[in-house]
Amino acid sequence: MIFKPAALLVTGGAGFIGSNFIHSFMANNHRCTVTNLDCLTYAGNLKNLTALEGNPNYRFVKGDIGDASLVARLLAEQKIDAVVHFAAESHVDRSITGPEIFVRTNVLGSQVLLEESRKHWQSGSVADFRFLQISTDEVYGSLGTTGYFTEGTPLAPNSPYSASKAGADLLVRAYHETFGMPTLNTRCSNNYGPYHFPEKLIPLLIHNIINKKPLPVYGDGLNIRDWLHVRDHAVAIETVLKKAAPGSVYNIGGNNEWKNIDIVNLVCDLLDERLGRACGENRTLISFVKDRPGHDRRYAIDASRLKDDLGWGPAYTFEQGIAETVDWYLANQEWVAEVTSGAYREYVATQYGGGVS
Repeated sequence: MIFKPAALLVTGGAGFIGSNFIHSFMANNHRCTVTNLDCLTYAGNLKNLTALEGNPNYRFVKGDIGDASLVARLLAEQKIDAVVHFAAESHVDRSITGPEIFVRTNVLGSQVLLEESRKHWQSGSVADFRFLQISTDEVYGSLGTTGYFTEGTPLAPNSPYSASKAGADLLVRAYHETFGMPTLNTRCSNNYGPYHFPEKLIPLLIHNIINKKPLPVYGDGLNIRDWLHVRDHAVAIETVLKKAAPGSVYNIGGNNEWKNIDIVNLVCDLLDERLGRACGENRTLISFVKDRPGHDRRYAIDASRLKDDLGWGPAYTFEQGIAETVDWYLANQEWVAEVTSGAYREYVATQYGGGVS
């Protein structure tokens, strides 16, 4: 049976994946209302969602998932029948230098959201309900040169970030097993595409190449990641939300492994052509730097269960997706400039008097 939500609560919807999901979901579900709860830390950018301003089915609320009274009020007032939980501190490097906020947001905040959702679901105020936790393949740890992560792979996180996400995943599982709460969990590979914060690999490369800045590559550059276009991810999330049985866990991957150094070289060559530079000019910007602690060597997702059970598969090839991504950043340099300068935060301050934390 297809689950058809009438009122969605999206947490962290001003971030990269969350904002792309909201755009995708609202384009396909015109009768469903979407409430976007985001506390607008540095990676939350309302400029990602300006196209939805004035849409009567979209509402933004500035707030923290750890605020139990706010979460409870939104669930009740909006008659929420599905929570899609993106909100998280998400950058591995930042978790190494400051792990506390990762535990506070990703574990404790998720527990508050789960508990208030449980109370709301058990109150009987909605006919059906789903809680979808958006997670990462990093909870599985590191692979060797062969093999793939499956939904049955034991959790073995190696960074404070991935440990905090694994903690939230286990809480989601516990709420299903203990209370029978209709939870879902997805774990995705590395995303790329529009609205990606420029501290991440691909947008950082594009930004630095345009400005002829060094391109830092950790270690020997041979770490391998499975890349997934964010729009494919958005469609996969909607598919799981509507079709998956409560209690399910699904991996979402692009079946698309690349060494980091090969990604760097590809982006360099695409921008040589687009910026009118000599062939190979941008590769001279590459700078190998000391590897980060606990840097997982290889991630690779087996997403066959999602295809077999629910019929989802990626629509983008990586070559198509990365070319479109490069072109998007070139065409949206004003957005990039506002993010890198911090001007986007001034926009938030004008909309929500106190500014952002």
